[in-house]
Amino acid sequence: MKRIAILLITLIPFTGLAQKKNTYNSIVKEELIFTPQHEHSHGSSIVALPNGDFLAAWFQGSGERNSDDVRIMGARLEKGKNEWSLPFLMADTHGLPDCNPVLFLNNKGKLFLVWIAVQGNQWEGSILRTRTTTDYSKSGAPVWEWQDNILIKPGNEFVEEIAKKFDELPELEHGWAGYAPLYDNLIKEASKNKVNRSIGWMTRIKPLILENGRIILPLYSDGYNLSICAISDDDGETWKASKPIVGRGPIQPALALRKNGDIVAYMRDSGDAPARVHKSISKDNGESWSYTVKTDIPNTASVELQVLQDGRWAFFGNDITDGRYRLVLMLSDDEAETWKWKEYIENDSKGSEGSYSYPCLIQTEDGLVHITYSYRTGVTEKSIKHVVVNTDKIK
Repeated sequence: MKRIAILLITLIPFTGLAQKKNTYNSIVKEELIFTPQHEHSHGSSIVALPNGDFLAAWFQGSGERNSDDVRIMGARLEKGKNEWSLPFLMADTHGLPDCNPVLFLNNKGKLFLVWIAVQGNQWEGSILRTRTTTDYSKSGAPVWEWQDNILIKPGNEFVEEIAKKFDELPELEHGWAGYAPLYDNLIKEASKNKVNRSIGWMTRIKPLILENGRIILPLYSDGYNLSICAISDDDGETWKASKPIVGRGPIQPALALRKNGDIVAYMRDSGDAPARVHKSISKDNGESWSYTVKTDIPNTASVELQVLQDGRWAFFGNDITDGRYRLVLMLSDDEAETWKWKEYIENDSKGSEGSYSYPCLIQTEDGLVHITYSYRTGVTEKSIKHVVVNTDKIK
């Protein structure tokens, strides 16, 4: 009976907020997708469907990679309605944790759900999985028409690129000991393992889809502590690996396209101090990337990018180095050279129980920006928050 009660609580939709409402004029709407509950709920993604509905996904369970009951959940906000539907199951690999869902539509209108199944309860054993469908307009969960794994096989160019880019990087400035192995050399050596470099690539942030239909899906590896992209030139039927995005700890890339055709990747910092957002540039449609440099944006856990319809860029993430208690939305009118405007969507005090992270950021045809992110205000108060922002009012 106790298990049944917990599941019922999980499925209750929720539109109220326990914390004080944000008073910024730019916020059009904010709500929790479901009632805060005890299960770990994290890593959300949101997509706007052609019929005006919104579909959200996240992973939920007893923990993360160590709990085999973790599954991909979802909810739908139907056009014209003010409340999200009851949560429903989107994917559940038997006996394995499922994490980090990403939702998107290709240029032909096919819906993709891409996520990871974590083998051996280790991030390094993760396998990319995908489900697709064109039957997603009815209430409730999409009716999935096809499912498979996405398997990429980085070859010798992976080894060569890692060695080349680490050699180009400035030397580490932290302490040195003659008997201690060098970080760069450890990653160079690890890159030679053909099996390890073919698995462990994980989703987190939505893909960039170019005008010609090329899908560039950003991926990262906790094993290599760097990133890569899966590229498809046939609308997601087949995939190949880009060259790695090399640096000391650049993970979870968010991609944006400059007017000159360059692609910019902003990444979470999982490397040496100081913790700052990493940046890399591709000049060949995502095939290869410059080694990463640190920006001046403080960072602990979250990075997201979106090029807005008016040409401005939006950045959303944790601009702090000591937690996840703050999320900022920043705007740039010079393609991320400078960030002139900012507004805090979440801004708790240090030491509070508030934890806000892993966002997804999209813009709809009406110009509004929709954001979902992990929302935790206590040990048993976990949900996914949906915020709608009018960025014109920030300026």
